[in-house]
Amino acid sequence: MGYIFPAYKAAAVQAASVFLDRERTTDKACALIREAARNGARLVVFPETYIAGYPHWTWLHTVKDGQKYFNSLVKSSVTVPSPTTDLLCAVARECDIFVAMGLNETSESSFAEIFNTMLLIDPTGRIIGKHRKLMPTFFEKLVWSFGDGKSLRTYDTEIGRLGMLICGENGNPLARFALTSQAEQVHIANFPAFPQVGQIGDYSVRKATEIRAAAHSFEGKVFTIVSSSIIDDGVRDAIADRPEYVEVLKNGGVGLTAIYGPSGAMIAGPIPDNEEGIVYADINLEEGINWKIFHDYNGNYNRFDVLSLTINDAGRLPLHRTSGGQHAELLETIRSRLATTADTTLAEDLQELISGFVPAGKRP
Repeated sequence: MGYIFPAYKAAAVQAASVFLDRERTTDKACALIREAARNGARLVVFPETYIAGYPHWTWLHTVKDGQKYFNSLVKSSVTVPSPTTDLLCAVARECDIFVAMGLNETSESSFAEIFNTMLLIDPTGRIIGKHRKLMPTFFEKLVWSFGDGKSLRTYDTEIGRLGMLICGENGNPLARFALTSQAEQVHIANFPAFPQVGQIGDYSVRKATEIRAAAHSFEGKVFTIVSSSIIDDGVRDAIADRPEYVEVLKNGGVGLTAIYGPSGAMIAGPIPDNEEGIVYADINLEEGINWKIFHDYNGNYNRFDVLSLTINDAGRLPLHRTSGGQHAELLETIRSRLATTADTTLAEDLQELISGFVPAGKRP
């Protein structure tokens, strides 16, 4: 009979956060998850930092004037796990659906440090993935810390092998290749909406997003699900406290919410700018096979003896303990067991091996 590849419906959400309000945004997200599930979706994708909003003020305000908004963003960020993620997980389980959720995440090492994060929750209500944006873009460096290579991976699920990148990362050739080289089949990409000030010369945010999504689908022979937010009255009322800022934001934002197939063609969407909605597409992973025969950049259409990629997947931690304290108890346990073993040769060998691991506090 051979392999049977999953086929299902996927959904991409285009919606505004309840700006800087974690609880109300989470409630809105839960309602959208339920709506997508009622319409038959097995996977639903949310915009970048949907909970509880993108730092749009950084387009407008000076660093000093933006401090009050950063303060609010930190206080509305999400700890993983927490009651907020518990609620999202419960709704995913209730609806039997995979959820990719963008959020501002608190740090485990600094109470005011936050990350641009995407969570992946499975239908059992378990968080199976957490990706932190590797490199905040432009002014975002004032807001978010850097991610690391630990989350640059794919997740093998019943609906295919899923990978995630956030906003500008989707234009990073090495980050994208890292995912497609881990047998990615469905790519999740989320973005914010950008105000009109984000249009520089002939550069178009929407066109740039279309290029990135289509290119990734074409190169990896994967489905790409793109979700973007909108700029609504809640954002304008919160940050447009000068006439010139009102003028910049009066037309809302520009973004893209759509779904692409493995040929690079858009197969669903886009949703018009500044309109809330959900776009759906049928995903049949078998379609990728037909395109792989032309160019398999992660397989037989490459030369890994000539070109290769190395990933540092160690976590980015500010504190490294060198005292050996965490190993002391383990070493004492090993020594006590060696004293009772009947295999004297093994005992002597292991004793010699661990002799170099004397905890710092016990050194002569």
